[in-house]
Amino acid sequence: MKKFDSFLAELESASVLELNELVKAIEEKFGVSAAAVAVQAGGSAGAPAVEEQSAYTVVLASAGEQKIAVMKIVKEALGLGLKDAKDLVDAAPSTLKDGMKKEEAAELKKKIEEAGGKIELK
Repeated sequence: MKKFDSFLAELESASVLELNELVKAIEEKFGVSAAAVAVQAGGSAGAPAVEEQSAYTVVLASAGEQKIAVMKIVKEALGLGLKDAKDLVDAAPSTLKDGMKKEEAAELKKKIEEAGGKIELK
């Protein structure tokens, strides 16, 4: 691109300090952050650590073949009556519980999957 040849030639001859000043000027002028642009572009320079999810929604995707065993676990884990547990299992995919801690959600998932059901953590 001939349009930018002179600009690129000037950049090549600039010192690191001058390039740093250029970056700051561009950030101020256009209201952008070089670190944010690097993260959006897939770079890792200055990228903040990704926060781990702390609350999970447990969704029963399928009851599987052992529907009664899954109903018993849902009944115990959520403190429901038999009819309410049956309705939840029959309505799969259905949300079992919102805002569960990671450990509790993983434990419930393990129990239901051992009984033959399928769980999704969101």
